[in-house]
Amino acid sequence: MNTPTLSLTIGTVAKRAGVPIDTIRFYEREGLLPEPLRRASGYRSYNETAIKQLRFIRRAKELGFTLEEIRDLLALSSDRRGGVKAIRKRAEQRLAGIEARIAELMRIRTGLQQLIEVCPGHGDPEHCPILRALADEEPQA
Repeated sequence: MNTPTLSLTIGTVAKRAGVPIDTIRFYEREGLLPEPLRRASGYRSYNETAIKQLRFIRRAKELGFTLEEIRDLLALSSDRRGGVKAIRKRAEQRLAGIEARIAELMRIRTGLQQLIEVCPGHGDPEHCPILRALADEEPQA
């Protein structure tokens, strides 16, 4: 009874995992999913494990992991000894990257706010502080 059935079509798997069919094929080509068995008709035949792996990949992507990082996480998930420690380290690295990106976005936001504040919103484009800043010129007060 523990043996997963191999009777699911790619459409069924896609629907249950919440991903497009093309995404499943892409993940197979990228090695994130194993090539499925083929029926006598040539159609792919999946099991419940494929759905679990696709959900894992989808959720990891939602957390900002790259496909390469997801590949590592999948490999580490089967490492019974050091996997959890390595997975935590990958998650910490991802969080540090997100925090750095947030800091960069905050810097960009502040700069854009300052440009908007000094732009009168009318007049000659040659004197527009936003255009001048983008052209690497000093804005005129």
